Amino acid sequence: MSAILVINSGSSSLKYSLIDIEDENELASGLVERIGQDVSAITHTVRPDTSTEAVVTMLEATFDDERPVADHDAAFAVMLEQFAAHGPSLDEHPPAAVGHRVVHGGARFYAPTLVTADVERQIEELAVLAPLHNPANLAGIVAARAVFAAVPHVAVFDTAFHQTLPPAAYTYAIDAELAAAHRVRRYGFHGTSHQFVSEAAAAFVDRDPATLRQLVFHLGNGASVTAIDGGRSVETSMGLTPLEGLVMGTRSGDLDPAALVHLSRRAGLSIDDLDALLNTRSGLKGLAGRSDMRDILAGRDAGDDAATLAFDVYIHRLRAYAGAYIAQLGGVDVISFTAGVGENAAAVRAEAMATLGFAGVEVDRARNSARGRGIRRISTDASAVTVLVVPTNEELEIARQTARML
Repeated sequence: MSAILVINSGSSSLKYSLIDIEDENELASGLVERIGQDVSAITHTVRPDTSTEAVVTMLEATFDDERPVADHDAAFAVMLEQFAAHGPSLDEHPPAAVGHRVVHGGARFYAPTLVTADVERQIEELAVLAPLHNPANLAGIVAARAVFAAVPHVAVFDTAFHQTLPPAAYTYAIDAELAAAHRVRRYGFHGTSHQFVSEAAAAFVDRDPATLRQLVFHLGNGASVTAIDGGRSVETSMGLTPLEGLVMGTRSGDLDPAALVHLSRRAGLSIDDLDALLNTRSGLKGLAGRSDMRDILAGRDAGDDAATLAFDVYIHRLRAYAGAYIAQLGGVDVISFTAGVGENAAAVRAEAMATLGFAGVEVDRARNSARGRGIRRISTDASAVTVLVVPTNEELEIARQTARML
């Protein structure tokens, strides 16, 4: 058995997953939250090994704990304790490699990359483009390389899938020399998820990805949509940062840049004030005071005007991007919804697709409303476009890319 340890290191969290890459079975996963705070939350889940008969008797088991965890080095020590105490044994399933999620690879990293001291330095340099993400990703890499020094470490970049964007899609219409000097262009994010979902969708409809025109809506607290032509990202809604594009939980998405100038002049907001406004006090939260789509839907059902407006703005943006991207592709064959909102909010899917009949989209109300696990079709049998719900699995995609790279 060949296991790969996948690490997703956030500013105050460490998420991990141990995956048997031969049969793509997740053996265990865990999360250390609130790193550096007074009390950190620790969760470790052990799953049955589906490659053996033990699956018929062994059930999934989750273990919770709370204690102070000072930093990412301490978080890795906690992770090792969890494996030792609850399994699976890292002696019996030693990781052959460690795959790391890194948010921003700029224009430099377009594929899974073996981590070296120079790669660490470049990830640190790119932190200027992702100050909330890359430093935390790098902290996880440094801690992991200290613990697992004898195995290769591979960085998988959220931006890499979008390196196939054509210049017309990634270029902003501002002063070209200034943009080049400061690396201002569209990079796109959620690439690992968009790649996993588009490949899974192609397999579900039994088509070669190279023959398909696809839209993938990754709708979670962060949200993006990508147009994929022949397996290649050709347009995506997030830009220089993960702020551009769709309405999100706390992020504004698209906004007239002059609005920021206006707020600076008239409301006296500083650059830091504007950054906080757009990233933490906007989106659904800014419109309705709540960032969770479940709360928005409940408020809408109860007749709350703010929640209703927030939902309508959210849907309006989804439809606008769907129409624009279908035009860019010249039509669409498959549309997929993924992530927390995309997988669970039937009302969002139904309303987002309601005006796309011109493109051949016809959603089946019963299929869309039915809950289920795994990939499922929500379009009618007569629909010219296949509409799917596809649960994303970024950890598995990172493990796959790590294995392919090695």
